[in-house]
Formats: sequence, structure tokens, C-alpha cells
Amino acid sequence: MNQQQNKITKGIDSTLIIIYLLILAIGLTAIFSVTYKEGDPVLQSFFAFKSDYSKQLYYAITAMIIGLFILLTDSKFFPATANLWYAVGLLLLLLVFPFHSSVKGTESIIRIGNAFQFQPAEFCKITVALALAKYLSNPDLDFSKPKSQLIAAAITLVPAILTILQKETGLALVFFAFFLVMFREGLPAIYIIVGFAAATLVVATLLLDKDLLAIILTIIAGLVVFFNLNKIKRDRGLLLKIILIWIICVGVQRFGVPFMFKDVFGKHQVERIYSTIGKDIPPEYLKGEEKIDVKTGKQTNTADYNVKQSKIAIGSGRLIGKGLLSGTQTRYGFVPEQRTDFIFDTIGEGFGFVGCVVVLGLYLILLFRIVIVAERQRSTFSRCYAYGVAAVFFFHIAINVSMTIGLAPVIGIPLPLISYGGTSLLTFSILLFILIRLDADRQMILR
Repeated sequence: MNQQQNKITKGIDSTLIIIYLLILAIGLTAIFSVTYKEGDPVLQSFFAFKSDYSKQLYYAITAMIIGLFILLTDSKFFPATANLWYAVGLLLLLLVFPFHSSVKGTESIIRIGNAFQFQPAEFCKITVALALAKYLSNPDLDFSKPKSQLIAAAITLVPAILTILQKETGLALVFFAFFLVMFREGLPAIYIIVGFAAATLVVATLLLDKDLLAIILTIIAGLVVFFNLNKIKRDRGLLLKIILIWIICVGVQRFGVPFMFKDVFGKHQVERIYSTIGKDIPPEYLKGEEKIDVKTGKQTNTADYNVKQSKIAIGSGRLIGKGLLSGTQTRYGFVPEQRTDFIFDTIGEGFGFVGCVVVLGLYLILLFRIVIVAERQRSTFSRCYAYGVAAVFFFHIAINVSMTIGLAPVIGIPLPLISYGGTSLLTFSILLFILIRLDADRQMILR
């Protein structure tokens, strides 16, 4: 018995475990705060598996049991089976297409019976983290070569594309967080510049008239040619590159962005994006009948309503909040999805600014601790995997909190370990417990 206990606890980072349990407890409290029905016996309802907080409790227990099995697993198992798990993840994503159930506009969920549903895209965060770490830890890898960079990008982008095809664009964006791992391992900074430039071009396309933007892009291209005439005289290929970049930029703003908004994004996603930038949806992007506000004569945007109610809920909490079970915006359904995507509102309304600071502080400590754990690894695989975990957690936290206060579009991603949902909770738990297991054996050399 003692030997088994020593096997579990030896080398375990207790700080990560404690933070994990604290955040888990906060999540259960928040879900209980918005879903508890007055008059129900608290203790009995927690174990009845009927309410959301009861289900979340069982999901948490399941997650910790799985975590225990992970801690008992030989750390060599994870690099050895990384590619196999990646293949399983892709297979599950492909199975979504014939067997999916349409839930709230997404087609990324497989429903088994009436009580159980599974979202493979969530599970693929684990498989991509493992597969990417496996590839980057290859001792024969030369990551300075474009071929190696493209393979690493493909490992990340293939699940992202399949997820987009399942109308889960928000979740697909999470996979781009893995590029942070690649940058840590030597991906050239030019990719960051190109990424920011592409994002700027997309935003400019939404804000400016398309003809005006085309003229601006042409002027910029002309100025680049003018200031590089001497280089162009020596290297005619440079002129061709400038022309090619100009064609791509104009193509993106004239055809690429309209295609995404017309044929890829759903109605709710278009609404959320335009709500964030504070503009009405152009007529060519309208999907279905849009309601018009009688007083203003403008379109009524449901996403705008969601964000407004979210801000009201957080603001009403003030310094110390209204207290447990005392929130009005969240408990009475004014805030949509208050137990999932907008769970941060529940914390803000119930526990105020202090509660928000505590939660964000715990997340910050968690992220810093993961980075510390990553940097002390002797194994390239463990280091890359740790940074993958940090990237996924950071993306979810930053985007979820930002969208609840109107700084980012509402793209429908959960707050790690706090939002209601079995698949999400299990995914984040497994990600973290695998890291803890690898770190416990950091003195070993793992490929």
C-alpha cells in the first residue's frame, strides 16, 4: 500500500494539484449558484445527478479518477502512443460528419442516448498536444527547414479545418494556440508578422469600404516598390513577390473574407463579430430575417444583447458581489449560457471584483507554474507538451473573459475547469494530469 502511494505521490507537483482543486471548487460553486432551485435539499440534490451542478460534481469525480490512473501510468507511455492518439482523434472527428447531432448551431457533437454527448474537437486538444510534442522532440528534426515547419503546422491545422467544417469555428481557433509551442521551439518571427498582418487585413475589410481598402492596398504596394527601386533593379524577383503579396491581400479582402462570412460562419457568429466591432451587419452577410429596432431603425443583434447583459451582471457585483444565490442577472436567465460560456458573469455578480481577481489570480498562478514546469524539463517532449497545455489554457482564459466584457467576439469557448460541461472538464483535467505525470519523471530522459 505504501509503495503504491509513493508511486503516485513521488515527484508530483503539489502546487498544480492544489490550484486545480481550488479552480474546480470555484466552478462547482458558480454552477450551483445559477442552477440551484429554491427549496431543493442541497446535499441530496448534489448527488441526484439531475441538476447541472450535480452532473458537474460527478464529472469532476470522474476526472480525478482518470487523473489517478494517469498518475499510475508509466510516463514513457505518452510519447510512445502520441501518434496513435492523434490518429484516434482524427478518426473521431471524421465520425462526427455521419453521426453528429445538431446542438445550438454546431454540428460537432456526437450524442449517445439521451444523457451522454461527446465533442471530439475538445478531445483533440489532448491528441494535438501529444502529437506535436512527439514531432518536435524528434532528435533528427531540423525545425529551421520549411518542410518541418509545414508538417508541424499540418498537425495543428488538420483538426482545426475539420472542426470548422463542423460549424465550430470558435473551438477551431484554439488549435492556433499551438503555434506558440512552435515559436518556443524556433519558428521564425516572420510567421507572427504575417499572422498579425492577416488579422489586421480581415479587421480592415470589415471596417472599411472594399473599394477604398483596395485603393489603400494598391498605394501601399506602390510605396513599397518606390522605396525599393534599387533592390528591384538588382533582383527582379522582388517585384514579383510584391505583386504576388498585393494580389493575395486584394483577393482576401474581395473574395476570402466575404466567402467566410457568407458560406462558413453561422448567423450567430456573424452577429457576434459585428457586435464586437460596433457595426451593423452588411446586407450581403444577412442570414435570415433580421429584426429592426423601431426606435433606432437599426438591426437588433442578439450577440449585442448577450454582451450587454453580461456587462450588467459583472458590473452589478461591484466590489464584493451580491453573495451566493443572490444574483439576479444570472439566476433569472437574463444572461444567456450563464453556466457555460458566460460563467465568469456568475462569479462577477455573486462575488464582485474581489471574486474576479481571485479567479484570475489563480489562473495566472496556474499559467506561471506550468511555464516553470515546462522550463525545468530535461525531455524535449515534456517541455513541448507543457507549453502546449499552457497555450490552450491561456487561449481559453483570455478569450472567454474578454468576450464576457465585450473585448472579443462571443465565439463560444468555455472557461477552463469552471464552465459546465463534461467533455470540457475531462479534457482540461487530462491535459493537466498528463503534464503532472511527465513532470514527476523529469529526471528521466524521454524522447
